[in-house]
Amino acid sequence: MNPHPYLRAYMAGIVVPTIVLLFILAGFVIVRFVCQVPIPIERAIIFPMAIVPGAFGAWNMFYLWLRPRPHLPIGLHGAILPLILVPAGYLLGRTLGILALKPDGVFYLQSFTLPYAVLALAFAFALVAYYLVWKYLVGFFNRVLGIA
Repeated sequence: MNPHPYLRAYMAGIVVPTIVLLFILAGFVIVRFVCQVPIPIERAIIFPMAIVPGAFGAWNMFYLWLRPRPHLPIGLHGAILPLILVPAGYLLGRTLGILALKPDGVFYLQSFTLPYAVLALAFAFALVAYYLVWKYLVGFFNRVLGIA
């Protein structure tokens, strides 16, 4: 008996990003209001707060749906998610006026430029981080909820 496996997969998926985003939001608030750094947190944090937990949950539901078929291990499955989130974040950033492409890098929040080398390194780090988070944390929550 396995009642509501997709609901449990969604809940197991959203745990990690929800907790991480609480710490990120606390850091943004401290930097903005305590240290008086003029960054528009409401525009910078909207995509991660609105999209990432839901994407983790939906991606975990997709992993559960794939289980009867040949599929990737959960770590590799999770490492694919940044390949979807980064282009979606870029499109949203362009739409909201947060990002602009320049010859030397990405102009972010109309205040500083991130060089392409830094972005490539950050993307590689994100792939590794997502792999580890999915392999150990999301996989753990899947086992706890009995859907692994």
